[in-house]
Amino acid sequence: MGEYHVRGGNALSGEIRVSGSKNAILPILAATILTSGTSVIRNCPKISDTYVSIEILEALGCKVKMEDDTITVDSSTANDRCVPEKLVREMRSSIIFLGGVLGRFNRVKISYPGGCELGVRPIDLHLKAIREMNVTLNEDHGFIIGETTGIKGASVNLDFPSVGATENIMLTAVLADGVTKISNAAKEPEIIDLQDFLNKMGANISGAGTDIIIIEGVKKLGNAEHSVMFDRIVAGTYLVAAAITKGGVTLTDVNTRHLTSITSKLTEAGCEFEMREDTIRLSPPKKIRAISRLITLPHPGFPTDAQAQFAALLSIANGASVIEETLFESRNKHIGELSRMGANIRLAADGRTSVIRGVPALTGAVVNARDLRGGAALILAGLAASGETTVKNSHFIERGYENIDAALSSLGADIKYIA
Repeated sequence: MGEYHVRGGNALSGEIRVSGSKNAILPILAATILTSGTSVIRNCPKISDTYVSIEILEALGCKVKMEDDTITVDSSTANDRCVPEKLVREMRSSIIFLGGVLGRFNRVKISYPGGCELGVRPIDLHLKAIREMNVTLNEDHGFIIGETTGIKGASVNLDFPSVGATENIMLTAVLADGVTKISNAAKEPEIIDLQDFLNKMGANISGAGTDIIIIEGVKKLGNAEHSVMFDRIVAGTYLVAAAITKGGVTLTDVNTRHLTSITSKLTEAGCEFEMREDTIRLSPPKKIRAISRLITLPHPGFPTDAQAQFAALLSIANGASVIEETLFESRNKHIGELSRMGANIRLAADGRTSVIRGVPALTGAVVNARDLRGGAALILAGLAASGETTVKNSHFIERGYENIDAALSSLGADIKYIA
């Protein structure tokens, strides 16, 4: 397993283009199975989760070609209804193939997913909703087996606005007989991106970005070309990297409206911004201010995927900050590793609320990434720490960041990847 070696002390500066979104490309790749035509997808992030999705498509019989950041999928040869267990266990979000394969073939076999261990993330919402669409789903020795004589439109009310469940229902319903209505749908921008791609294929979907999505089933889907939206979390990570190093960084190819929840908290921490429609520049304060309370919530609230990076930033803030994680009960594994670097963080008994008392400086140490975003947070801490920090288990970070070492190096960071 690889590791990142980071030597802190350099203020980042310069301009960087933000890559395509991890959380958008995965459901879009799953959606390509729904057509017997060809899909051309541009601005694809070169991350391990993308490569696993390609392997799944190939295992299902698709012909896939990736050239630079463009993926071409020919689904006309798809013939398998079983998603390989080994690949599903590498990536929790691979459960999104449940809806795609079921929508295309009216049958699917898929194992329970793996990925980062962030605690219990039940897929009950997915299964409950899909069962309402004339689908029989049985669970057998760790596998989900789905069958239907024909998917029927239905009115589905989600108990929680789950992104994955919303996407799976959309994929299942595209070729259904009748209309499907999703109430209390997730409103993340990546849902809009999936809707845009499916509609380019010939689907009839409206409402993405609101809490009600309407899918009018169509008979078939065709060819489509699409460019994936920018990665909001990668953008947020680079903004925190600029703030934590007291640097000034400009991000390009972004939609600043999708970053409001992150930039508002960075403003609270003392940062200033210059924004245009597709660029954003951060100027840091002389001293990071504490944030009295940061709560993770479904969009448009503060994203859970950005809270670990803020924990690193607030470790050197002036004063005490509180972060409350409301979505995942095991998303604080980075706290122990930050403490090894000198951070003063106390985790409440509930495992969800952390109190961070800023210290004057962090110190380099050997730390272990234990999930994707926590790993990124440790790299950020290393950028601000004195001495050298070694972040082990790079495979977690590679799931969601395209060459993070090269990106940060281009801004002046002293970081090297060692396989």
